[in-house]
Amino acid sequence: MFEKAFRVKSNTVIKGSDRRKLKADLSTSFPSLSAEELSDLVPNKEELNVVKIYAHKGDAVTLYVLSKNPVFFELEKSIYPTVYTLWRYPHVLPAFTTWPPVLKRLAGGADLMLPGVVVPPRGLPEVKRGDCCAVKLVGNRAPVAVGTAIMATAEMQSMGMKGRGVSILHSYQDSLWAFGDKSGPPSLPDVDTEGVEAMFLEEEEDDQESTKVDAEEPCSNSHVDDILDSHCPGIQKIRLGDREEDEEEQGLEEADKDPEDPRSPQEQMDARLLQCFLHALKSKVKKSELPLLTSTFLRIHMFSCCPNGEQLDIKKSSYKKLSKFLQSMQQQHRLVKVKELSKGVESIVEVDWKNPELRSFCTPEHSGIEEATVDVGGDGERPYHPPEITSLYCVSSRLEPLFHDANKRKGTVLQPAEVRTIITDYVKRNELVDETNKNYVIINPILCDCLLEKSEYQDVEALKWDDLFSRTLDKMQHCHQLVFPGMPPVVRKGHLEPIDISVVSRGSNKKVTIIKNLEVYGLNPAAVSVALQHRVQASSALNPVPGSKDRVSVQIQGNQVQQVGKLLLDKYKIPRKYIQGIDNKAQNPGKKK
Repeated sequence: MFEKAFRVKSNTVIKGSDRRKLKADLSTSFPSLSAEELSDLVPNKEELNVVKIYAHKGDAVTLYVLSKNPVFFELEKSIYPTVYTLWRYPHVLPAFTTWPPVLKRLAGGADLMLPGVVVPPRGLPEVKRGDCCAVKLVGNRAPVAVGTAIMATAEMQSMGMKGRGVSILHSYQDSLWAFGDKSGPPSLPDVDTEGVEAMFLEEEEDDQESTKVDAEEPCSNSHVDDILDSHCPGIQKIRLGDREEDEEEQGLEEADKDPEDPRSPQEQMDARLLQCFLHALKSKVKKSELPLLTSTFLRIHMFSCCPNGEQLDIKKSSYKKLSKFLQSMQQQHRLVKVKELSKGVESIVEVDWKNPELRSFCTPEHSGIEEATVDVGGDGERPYHPPEITSLYCVSSRLEPLFHDANKRKGTVLQPAEVRTIITDYVKRNELVDETNKNYVIINPILCDCLLEKSEYQDVEALKWDDLFSRTLDKMQHCHQLVFPGMPPVVRKGHLEPIDISVVSRGSNKKVTIIKNLEVYGLNPAAVSVALQHRVQASSALNPVPGSKDRVSVQIQGNQVQQVGKLLLDKYKIPRKYIQGIDNKAQNPGKKK
């Protein structure tokens, strides 16, 4: 959860009543804490701060910070201790033991896999599904991660210690740890794994000595692996996984770098960026499209000029940002002029078509997307293909208990068919189908909390299948997916914004037609504006949309709703249901009496 930086919303000092409530909640959640330990963690006089944050995935989390160190964090009404707290009181949570190489995976956001768990002589700690638990390393009782058990201890053993064991929420070296003083874990002797640790260290020393004696001869670790296998069956998989991943990363780096190209990957990306920039200017951008939003230029023009099998990533170049790259193209190459037409919105306002570098550039024969040759100064236009639009649904916090058995946590995006399958499996697994009438489903406590309103708790005992599915989808968060030709799918939360067409009155009762949200569907507002000018022979303009950084609206004189509708439906093939205001009839001027 905290593998990436989070955003702080507020930071306030806790109130006296909230301090007492926190202490009571901690006493209930962690009964092993004594009264003295509770008073130490939640002192009466020392300053305790409440910090509300948003994790990188959007989860709202509350931190309790004491002496600049986060001591607890609250997520979905559940309180968890941080590693700073567990280093002082390691007995608070049951802890699973793993090997040191696994810590890097945990800090990167991975869950604890059962093959990597060390089973001590005393056996595994007893936990139930969903219980808060900790993770420690061999030989040290100080925990390095906090999470929730994905299954009960008995279930872990019955499955042969395979699969995921602990869902990690917070770990040493993540952003929550970095929010504190960044101290390291203390060294606390662990009696349970003392023998395993000694054997592991002894074999590692033998390995190092044999390596020093004969550096030319490869060192075999088969004996060490056999010993580790006898105590922890999963350690070989961890070691092999580390080795395979390192080799894979090394292979990807080598693949990015052409063996015949002496340039570094960053220099190659700079050259690819310049090639796509020149290609887009020469074969895609028209004079009539200017001014052109820089974000639109990158998304629609430059990405489509990237050669097959290659990737265009500005962050891997020396420029890091599009604005710095365009600034270089303006100052050093003198190819374009970029201006901020409205606050925070940059546009390409001028292109030097006679620039020697642009005129001498030869367009590659094969580009990433099939395209028609376009004359830079002509009236030709790049063919537009509408995106494929799919409605999706996101698991909300209220419905998370209903999807828990299917391992679908809050924020998981699902197709409607997947939702129906999960709900059907849940009903059948819990034997909720009404025996007297198979068309009805009996409401159990989870379905009641997830789907019913408070006024229905006492009255509704069963629902029809269709009503069950429709209520589930209504309670989920709506999402949508856009797939543009030649580009990866884009998933966004919320309903898809329709193209909005409206007619408003200006001074002297003159009417103008305004079109918004064209960028959502990959349309270039400047190109649409020019097409409308040719159709209705009226002047048009582009205006920034208030509250948006990279969107503009098209404004054209007169009530042109019908002409705009025909253009979007016939030429750009936008489905009618994604166009708002198209049914407004044009007002014909009445005859004067």
